[in-house]
Amino acid sequence: MAKTTTTWKKDHEFEADHEGNQIKIDGSHKNGHGPKALLLSAIAGCSGIDVVDILTKMRVKFSDLIIEVEADQTDEHPKVYKDINITYKLKSANENEEKVRKAVDLSLEKYCGVSAMLKKNSPIHYTIVLER
Repeated sequence: MAKTTTTWKKDHEFEADHEGNQIKIDGSHKNGHGPKALLLSAIAGCSGIDVVDILTKMRVKFSDLIIEVEADQTDEHPKVYKDINITYKLKSANENEEKVRKAVDLSLEKYCGVSAMLKKNSPIHYTIVLER
C-alpha cells in the first residue's frame, strides 16, 4: 500500500513525505510545486522511467531525455485538466523515431499507472523531438 504524509507548514505551504523523501507543495507556487503541477511532474516521471527502461532493453543509446508536460484546465471549479500534452525530447546520435515512439506508446498505454489514472478524465497527446 502506498502512503504519504503531508504536513502543513504555513499559509499554503505543505511538506509531503514518502519513505523519508520530502517535497514542498505550495498553493501560491512560490516555495514549491502547486498540487496540480505535481500531477504533471508525476506523469513525466512515471512515463520517463518506463521510456528509459524500454529504450535500454531495445539497446537504444541516448544521452539526454527531457520531458515537458503542458495541460489546459477547465474554467469551472473544480478546475481539472482537460488536455494533457507531453513532449519527449531525446538526444540520440543514430536512433530513429519509430523505436522511441514504440517506447512512449508502451509507457502511456501499458505501463505508466499515472497516465492510466489521468487519461480517464483527460486526453493525453504526445510529440517526440529527436535531437542528434
